[in-house]
Amino acid sequence: MEGAEMQSSQKFTIGNYLGTRFEQIGLKHYFMVPGDYNLVLLDQLLQNKNIMQIGCCNELNAAYAAEGYARANGCGAVITTFNVGAFSALNGVAGAYAEDMPVIFISAGYNTNDDAANHLLHHTIGTHDFSYQYEMFRHVTCAAVRILNAENAPLLIDHAIATALRERKPAYIEIACNLSAVPCNKPAPFESVLLEKVTSRNSLNAAVESAAAQLNNSKRPLLLAGPRLRSFGAMDAFRELAEALGCAVAVMPNAKAFFPEDHPQYIGIYLGGESSPNCEPIVDWADLILAAGPQFTDYTTEGWTALPRREKLITAQPRSVQSSDSQYTGIELADFLSALARTVRKNDTTLIEYRRIGGGKRATGQTTKADSDTPLTRAELVRQIEKDLDGKTTLLVETGDAWFNGMHMRLPKGARFEIEMQWGSIGWSVPASFGYAMGMGHGRRLVSIIGDGSFQLTAQEVANMIRYKTNNIMFLVNNRGYVAESVIHDGPYNYFKNWDYAGLVSSFNAEDGRELGLKATTAKELANATNS
Repeated sequence: MEGAEMQSSQKFTIGNYLGTRFEQIGLKHYFMVPGDYNLVLLDQLLQNKNIMQIGCCNELNAAYAAEGYARANGCGAVITTFNVGAFSALNGVAGAYAEDMPVIFISAGYNTNDDAANHLLHHTIGTHDFSYQYEMFRHVTCAAVRILNAENAPLLIDHAIATALRERKPAYIEIACNLSAVPCNKPAPFESVLLEKVTSRNSLNAAVESAAAQLNNSKRPLLLAGPRLRSFGAMDAFRELAEALGCAVAVMPNAKAFFPEDHPQYIGIYLGGESSPNCEPIVDWADLILAAGPQFTDYTTEGWTALPRREKLITAQPRSVQSSDSQYTGIELADFLSALARTVRKNDTTLIEYRRIGGGKRATGQTTKADSDTPLTRAELVRQIEKDLDGKTTLLVETGDAWFNGMHMRLPKGARFEIEMQWGSIGWSVPASFGYAMGMGHGRRLVSIIGDGSFQLTAQEVANMIRYKTNNIMFLVNNRGYVAESVIHDGPYNYFKNWDYAGLVSSFNAEDGRELGLKATTAKELANATNS
């Protein structure tokens, strides 16, 4: 039953309106931390029984959880109190912006009567100007609105949500605390026209003609999958183009699993010297690269060493197509890739060369037996985790050493991969794992690889994994310090107090949890732990 139908016998409020929109855009959960400014709003949202309110341990964790949920579900939402809660969540909202994840961020606002009376308020910086929170969030959201009058609420809520879904970025909605339960109009159906993306036919035709001419004249074309393919719904169109062209296909590290790793055209991760075996020489050998939805940064190009030369690059982004001598705008990425697939000629030269030089064969070396008492190494940890992955698994990796462990694991058909490579904020992975696990479909499971430094930032959310019985396994690598920072520049500041990480699970279990925290120092202990 629709939330609107459930509440047809009572007055509709702004809080009810927001809850119905949440339901209509496909949310089954939203994340929150209660605070005095948002309590009435939370009451109003609870009236919709089709969406579940999920409490987090703090607002930063809630924002990370909403971002993880958006990765699994397509969109997420988080609700905080004014100032003290919102500013704690700011880092997570900025991360969602960087990673192209539509997170609807809701903050309760001050009472508009206090503003009119010129009152100073708690949870503020002690000024009479209360707009600074909105001004700060405006820079990390694609739409920001303040609801200070009930009459404007439906229009502003719809604008913010529709813009977030269309642009694949977070949106900010501030609702004055005295307006959450104020009546407003019932929501109409959430029209698809609000989300419609319109491609300019003339621009599309010109872009396709130009790109097709370059690809068809190329002797050694190659395709490179970028991270924005998923956010903008272009993964299927990219595969369509790949199969029409028949060339080698590499993926950027934060686009891992966006093109199937069991596909005969897949040649691996492209990351300069850290690329998959034999991938870098093929990318460098190509005379034309079409990069679809890329984000070329110092991270994804290994310090700019893996940045394709402009003269041999076609860059297809969500709203534009650019090559060395032309740029076309007003073009949806999926539309361009699909249209191009119908125009290109098959050319498998780069794929043939990749196979000739040995393909993706890994270097062979001595492996540890799983029943061995040999001290556990990173290679053995990776081997055992990779062996346990299946098509219903999502592998999520934290910033740092876990990136490289995860990106070179072979994923079976159907497996997924999550990495926060653009924002790269340590601490993201624990609450993001919680949010992702809440949003992933029935029958799937989550495997997370997290370093001890990252874990210490947001460890509390393990308690909510236990509370909501999420289906995830966490491999916590105890390096006894910030190893990634030590590699860059070592110093005493990179080392911190060690924890009994496995022992923490007993504390989080308390009187009602049944989860396991296990410690492994050898290959045998790890094998036994994963089979527990």
